[in-house]
Amino acid sequence: MISASALIGYTAAVGFIAPRVLLRSSWPYRAPALAAAVWQALAVSFSVAATLTAYGLALPTEHLHAGLVGLLHFCGLEASAGRPDPGTAHRLAIALPAVLALALVASFSWHVVRACRARARHREAVDLVGRHSARLRATVLPYDVPAAYCLPGRRPRIVISDAAVHRLTPEQLDAVLKHEQAHIAGHHHLALAAAEAFHSVFRRLPLARHVREQTALLLEMVADDRALRSHSHEVLVTAMYEMAAAQTPQGAFSAGGQSVLIRAKRVLGPREAPHPALWWSVAVMAAAVPVLPLLVACPPGLG
Repeated sequence: MISASALIGYTAAVGFIAPRVLLRSSWPYRAPALAAAVWQALAVSFSVAATLTAYGLALPTEHLHAGLVGLLHFCGLEASAGRPDPGTAHRLAIALPAVLALALVASFSWHVVRACRARARHREAVDLVGRHSARLRATVLPYDVPAAYCLPGRRPRIVISDAAVHRLTPEQLDAVLKHEQAHIAGHHHLALAAAEAFHSVFRRLPLARHVREQTALLLEMVADDRALRSHSHEVLVTAMYEMAAAQTPQGAFSAGGQSVLIRAKRVLGPREAPHPALWWSVAVMAAAVPVLPLLVACPPGLG
């Protein structure tokens, strides 16, 4: 039996309290891939909890006499006995979660398609004015500002400016390319599209705002860590600062950008990995969080 009050409390905790707790934690920047997974898991958990809450509030049961059922009664949608019409309430109980689920799916699809079209247009422009470098496995653009970014997707492309090729040392250039390759190999554009979709549906929710911001930042840190496997901290940070002022087209990932200061401080600071016990605990939590609303809605032992 669905406990509406428990679901409402859980939904509020995930949407308002969990983001504050996670933002105040010290481990996410030490394990950015795991932290990004936790943010995504919280978004999924909130979506499931909100869907179940909408369903539970619309159910005409004796335990759920308030909420939307009461609204139905107030509006005159009631049976002859003076209680809310079960048929109408059940239809509403199905319709509300369905609308929410469809909104999330439609938003995700829209963000994926929009970014794909933007990358396709930019890819065509890059092919017209740029030249392919077999040595770099990238397209080089005649641009006087050091810049590098990737266009992920079905036809991925790494784009780098002439200025970056000339100003960066070979080690710095290779570190930048490794950073962009990590974005492509990790399909980071899909995780970012999911965060954008969640934010579009729940725009005023603190969790939605932080999921979008933190996912973008953490994915850049994941790519930084990939570059650090074969290059020193100083090489990567110097390259990042060289490209900090570069503009990134829509749908692309860049080694520079506005997050350079935060990422550089992280790269140059202490880089102690999370304790294995903490890592596994958080990983288990990330896997379990999406199904917790189901346990809240249908606790074991209750019929």
